Amino acid sequence: MNTPIKLILVDDHIMIREGLKSFLHQDQFLIVGEANNGQEALELLKENEVNVVVTDIMMPEMDGIELSKAITKEYPEVQILALTMMNENYNIKKMLSAGAKGYVLKDCTQDDLRNAIKTVAQGKSFYSSEVTNIIMEGLSSVPSSKKRVSSEIPLTGREKEILHLICKEYSNQEIADELFISTRTVETHKRNLLEKTGVKNVAGLVLFAIERKLFDDL
Repeated sequence: MNTPIKLILVDDHIMIREGLKSFLHQDQFLIVGEANNGQEALELLKENEVNVVVTDIMMPEMDGIELSKAITKEYPEVQILALTMMNENYNIKKMLSAGAKGYVLKDCTQDDLRNAIKTVAQGKSFYSSEVTNIIMEGLSSVPSSKKRVSSEIPLTGREKEILHLICKEYSNQEIADELFISTRTVETHKRNLLEKTGVKNVAGLVLFAIERKLFDDL
């Protein structure tokens, strides 16, 4: 018999975890632990040998994105599979940038989920068909002017500071307070950032920073 794939299930809904256990409880899978949030999952990783962590994104205390970053840093041999209802391109990119090898939606088939776990356990990527379509739609909707933008766009030091705070979800007023400047100055820098990067809104600025790995904490 092949060695079973050792799993940790991370979701703040007990019914979801129970449902997963009911059909993953097979010879090819061994569930070594389950957690309500990312912090609990990290505690389990200290005590168990694990191949794959199957995690939701939105959870209390520590979400799936922060959990993925921590696993990638502390347990690089452990693979991460996102299992979530969040189908926005932004969240997909955040999870993949954090280190997740796979991303499937909770309405996927049981076969899709089994295949996803087996695939990421081998260190390979797996995206359900719906997720692949979302990624492709996101790419096709990017204006050609943005596609030509290189990672060497000449941002000023102040623009980089503001972009970093935007990525951390600071409001205009919070940015102004942090940098001791006026909100009008913040708005001016934002307009300049939009023009330089070729994106249309704040979400586009965040994706721009993530895709180019401009900041270590994103």
